Amino acid sequence: MPFVPQDVLDRIAALEREVRQLRGRAQMRPALNQVLAGDVVIGEGGQLIAQTPGGQRTFIVGQTPQGDWGVGLGRESGTAALTVGDDVNSADAQMIRVWSRDGEVIVMDDAYADGFLGRPSMPIPMQSTAGQQTANTNTTTAWTGATRLMNSVLYASFETYTPAGTTADVQFEDSDGVIESWVANTSNGWTLRQITKPVRQGFMDHVNYRLKHSVRSGNGPIQTNCLGVYTRNAFTAAEAP
Repeated sequence: MPFVPQDVLDRIAALEREVRQLRGRAQMRPALNQVLAGDVVIGEGGQLIAQTPGGQRTFIVGQTPQGDWGVGLGRESGTAALTVGDDVNSADAQMIRVWSRDGEVIVMDDAYADGFLGRPSMPIPMQSTAGQQTANTNTTTAWTGATRLMNSVLYASFETYTPAGTTADVQFEDSDGVIESWVANTSNGWTLRQITKPVRQGFMDHVNYRLKHSVRSGNGPIQTNCLGVYTRNAFTAAEAP
């Protein structure tokens, strides 16, 4: 048997001990339930997900399989509660949406009009005046109202009664002037007018509204009813201010 120096044997024994230590450490799984310093970054796809034992997702952040980036909070029941930027149909908008327990969006910003509230829609209270019914050929205010703007699109609906042989000029105005004008000429009946327009002011601006009318021809009297005025979100990019 060849002679092996003692120092070589000692080195071999030391190497064996280190190999055993490395093998043992390789089998150890460190606890990953804390981040004591630094950041956790999801930067090239993927998601961080928290879910219940039953598989219901309560928190999601990162890139969805559809390719959009966002954050989502869910309820233990599995319904969405709050989402940011999770809608692939409006990915550029990165909408904020609050969901009801039955799956309806109850609060959101506008997908097409930056700076405006999308939901809820906001009613604009309108008050009739003594001029709601008139035989005057001069322009007479029939309805007034005011609001602080929240949404990007204005909707209004009015009906004007004109007796046989009488027509009426009608116009709806905001603080910047006439929004739309028309002629009511239904003989002994009602002319309906519905208006859908982008608002002309900014978010939280105070705006006054007036509905005015006058006898255009004939003897009158005419009468205009307000069926409703409110603002809502833009349904398409073309509707946005």
